Amino acid sequence: MKTEPDRTPPPDGLGILARLDGGPLPELTAALNAVCEEAEEQRERTVVALRFAPSPPGAREWPGDVSIHEVNRWERAVRRLERLDNVTIAAAQGTCGGPVLDLLLAADFRIGTPDLKLVLPVNNGQFWPGMALYRLVRHIGPARARRIVLWASEIPLPDAIELGIIDEVSNDVTGAVRNAALLRGGLSDGEAGIRRRLLEEAASAEYQDAFGAHLAACDRELRRLRNSGPGTSAGTAAGRAGAAG
Repeated sequence: MKTEPDRTPPPDGLGILARLDGGPLPELTAALNAVCEEAEEQRERTVVALRFAPSPPGAREWPGDVSIHEVNRWERAVRRLERLDNVTIAAAQGTCGGPVLDLLLAADFRIGTPDLKLVLPVNNGQFWPGMALYRLVRHIGPARARRIVLWASEIPLPDAIELGIIDEVSNDVTGAVRNAALLRGGLSDGEAGIRRRLLEEAASAEYQDAFGAHLAACDRELRRLRNSGPGTSAGTAAGRAGAAG
C-alpha cells in the first residue's frame, strides 16, 4: 500500500492526478489531504483526478478497527475534497469497496470501467453508517437509498449508471480522464465551486432564497465575461476576483 499518492500529471498537464491504492484509514486520510493541499495551492485552473485500484479479492470490511477520531479525520478530508474550488473527477475499475464509494459520491464527474462493481462498505456484517449514507440519500433519494443500504451488498455497474453514481463508462480510463478534464476543466476555480454550491442548495432552498444566490452568481459571471480576456493570465485573475467578489 502506498502511503503517498502517485501524483503523475494527467496528459497534457491538465491538472493533478492521484492514484489511491487503499489501505489503513489514517494513511488514506493523509494521502487525500495531501492531494487537497496541492490543489488549494495551485494558482491556475486545475482539475483534480482520482484513480482507484481494484480492491483485493474478498475485501469487504471498511473501515475496520479504527477510532472515532480517525473516522472524523477521514470524513473531514472527504468533505475537503468535496468543497474544493477545483473540478474533481474520479475513476474506478474492477471491484471497489470501502472508501471508493465515499470519494465517488464526493466527486463532480465519475468514470467507471465495464467491469466496475461497487461493494458496499460493511463493518462486521453491517452497512457502515458513514457519510456515504448521507450522500446516497442526497443523490438518489431515501427510498432507493434504503433498498441499497438494507438489502443490497453491492451496486453493479448498470445500477450505478441508472442511479447517477457513474457518469461515463470506458475501457480507456486514461483517455476518459483526459477528455473529462478538457471538457469540464474550463471553469475558473471559483466558478466551479459556486456552481456546485448552487446545485447542492437547490434541493432544499425555497425559490425566493435560491433566486438571490443565483442572481448574484449571474452578476459575477457577467462581470467576469466583461472584464476578462479569454485565454490571458490577466483574464484568469480577473475571473477569479469576480468569483470571490
